[in-house]
Amino acid sequence: MSGHTENEIIIAAPLDLVWETTNDLENWPQLFSEYAAVEVLKREGQKTTFRLTMHPDDNGKIWSWVSERTTDRSGRNVQARRVEPGPFQHMDIRWEYTEVQGGTRMLWRQDFAMRPDAPVDDAWMTDNINRNSRVQMELIRDKIEQRDRERRSASVPAN
Repeated sequence: MSGHTENEIIIAAPLDLVWETTNDLENWPQLFSEYAAVEVLKREGQKTTFRLTMHPDDNGKIWSWVSERTTDRSGRNVQARRVEPGPFQHMDIRWEYTEVQGGTRMLWRQDFAMRPDAPVDDAWMTDNINRNSRVQMELIRDKIEQRDRERRSASVPAN
């Protein structure tokens, strides 16, 4: 068996701002509530290898792993995969960005399978990813929309 999730949100901000903000890895701890640290290990063209470290979970465990992420600005998508899969047999991620009326649609797709000895199964992880993706996407939307409002108000000349 395997897991698959698709979550999307409309962000009332220009695609360029959404792209730049969500692909600024070094600032992910300020963008996502779940990440404590990001360490960029290597950059090669559009591919970045990095370590993500989460805040401690309810049991005090700190999860960390290495991922590769390849951005395609002209194609408006990002492909990522865990290099250190941990409890996953594999974890493949695709983010897509589309200009829509009133802003930018951001879509996250995740395809994965849990290892047989993992503490949870594919169904549990699917529910967990869906729940958490909605929380993170709403947080990201709110931060980007606030940044866009501040940027627009700063560019309006005072009378």
